[in-house]
Amino acid sequence: MGATLEKAFGYQGDPMNLPVPDLAAALPFYEDRFGFRVISRGDTPCRSAVLARDQVQIGLAENGGDSSQDGCAFHVKDLDALFAELRVRGLQKELGEFGIEEHDDAAWRVFYVVAPDGLCYWFGERQSGH
Repeated sequence: MGATLEKAFGYQGDPMNLPVPDLAAALPFYEDRFGFRVISRGDTPCRSAVLARDQVQIGLAENGGDSSQDGCAFHVKDLDALFAELRVRGLQKELGEFGIEEHDDAAWRVFYVVAPDGLCYWFGERQSGH
């Protein structure tokens, strides 16, 4: 079994309404690099798409929001396998960019990816025994 995205949390509270300036330009990154698939699209009230992978869904929308101030945190099962998969998919990132962060009295091994649209993504795996 490979890596799994288990939960998604939007930085601004809504992972289903993440702002992008150009939906059509943004989608290939999520499909090609992150392995999401588009499960629905909409045009009202703005162009939007719902993407799914593993146990999570996120939404991208041309809603006028500032993508540099938003993003999503993903709880991951097997962070090393996810990192390896993203690298195979063409993500330009080095292994040394992992860190340990404390959240809710738990230690998380993490790395970040900033998408070309400006959204920032936190990928973290809870460390046992912490």
